[in-house]
Amino acid sequence: MGDRQHLEERMAKAATDLRMDEVRLAKSSDPTPGDLLAGDVRNYALFLDCDGTLLDIAPTPNEVVVPAKLVETLVRIYKGLGGALAILTGRQLAEIDTLMKPAMFVGSGVHGGELRTTTGGAIARVATSLPASLVEEVIRRAQKLPGIIAEPKGPGLAVHYRLAPHLKDALEAELRGLLTQYPEGLVLCHGRKLFEIIPAGHSKGTALETILALPEFAGRRPIMIGDDMGDIPAFAAARHHGGVGLRVAGEQFGTDVELESPQRVFAWLTRFAEQLETAPRPRSS
Repeated sequence: MGDRQHLEERMAKAATDLRMDEVRLAKSSDPTPGDLLAGDVRNYALFLDCDGTLLDIAPTPNEVVVPAKLVETLVRIYKGLGGALAILTGRQLAEIDTLMKPAMFVGSGVHGGELRTTTGGAIARVATSLPASLVEEVIRRAQKLPGIIAEPKGPGLAVHYRLAPHLKDALEAELRGLLTQYPEGLVLCHGRKLFEIIPAGHSKGTALETILALPEFAGRRPIMIGDDMGDIPAFAAARHHGGVGLRVAGEQFGTDVELESPQRVFAWLTRFAEQLETAPRPRSS
């Protein structure tokens, strides 16, 4: 337990340090969302979180509502960027495909545990599945706690307490105790009214790095938009490649944000699509 506890503490400290760096950098040097639209919009690569960023948070994952024309707008941006649009999510990509039907974007699911590198292509699992006995035990314990929802995701497992916030501390203690029975390499991460058990070494940051090397994305300036702690590694990866992270207000980012809500994200995306469609196209050589 000691090694896992230390690993989680290091991850939490790194996330906190990165978040503070985000705040300082945003105040001093980052372009605003409006500034980005005034730049060379055709040279961007766009990376988007889903829940809390594109979609409003709902009481349960199955209750989210996809705004009218959101998918249409994303497809317009995808075409304008020559395919350089990706979804980086904690959900499984198959769920995103259902929500964004008929679009099937390049992207990563389960915090880097899944990857799709071609539009409409196969989804590859890049992290090992969680032990079946662990998943079964978490589900069994969740069923005994009213309002707690366990959501298996293959290489990850989300345990939601949005409907029972008073059980947060007890749930965390329960999950930490359970993980002591399993090999090192699994970590417990905090999210928006949920805990997630995921394999160490995978994140939205590692996914962004991988996708940015694809031909459609290579050489572009990455923009990552997200609202939660799990998006912080992707913010850092985008910055490392000369890009920017735009934070959406929510449970994690309450102040010093660039976008106040998923509605503001949608409005910005709409303007982005319009800019792409009216921007001068490069002349053929």
